[in-house]
Amino acid sequence: MKEYYAYYENNDEEGVDRSTSNPSVQTSGSDKNQHLYCNRLVHVKDFNETFELVKSAVDAKFKMHRAGLSLVLQVLPTQLGAYHILGSNMIIMNKRILDIIKSKKSLLEYNAYLFMVLCHEYLHSFGIIDENQVRKMTYELCEYLLGENHPSTLMARHQPWKVFPELQLYQSNKIGNSFEIVKNFDKTTQSYIN
Repeated sequence: MKEYYAYYENNDEEGVDRSTSNPSVQTSGSDKNQHLYCNRLVHVKDFNETFELVKSAVDAKFKMHRAGLSLVLQVLPTQLGAYHILGSNMIIMNKRILDIIKSKKSLLEYNAYLFMVLCHEYLHSFGIIDENQVRKMTYELCEYLLGENHPSTLMARHQPWKVFPELQLYQSNKIGNSFEIVKNFDKTTQSYIN
């Protein structure tokens, strides 16, 4: 059986072409909405709160929602930010990159990275396998709800490696043998019976 993976990786493409955005999709949220989402993103405390914001944003922008996802952290090669195994309920994020950004960048930049990558992989979880389509949707969502100059939007447009060029200093192709399942992820969809 062939498995399909959808992932966010570093490649040398310039980023999302803004001129090919879907004209039927709104391209700018209200200033009030952008302020609300920016403020909420600055104050998220953990993976679950960030993912709840992602789900809210995707629902607001694209009217799409799904439940029951799990988040796994694993040390992956640095050119791979995250991936989703299509047909599964798992998002696997690169623990190495998260640790680097958390230790070297501001809380805003860390949260912005986390939001953008979770958004990207969440969109893949709907079965959208076209990487360019998911990148464009992620960019449109970030621009609409966070504004054109927000770090999430810049990363979605140009890729994190262009926004954080120092990530190139930590090149590694190693895959860690261990992984961490994030507890209480996507907890609003968990049953009250455990």
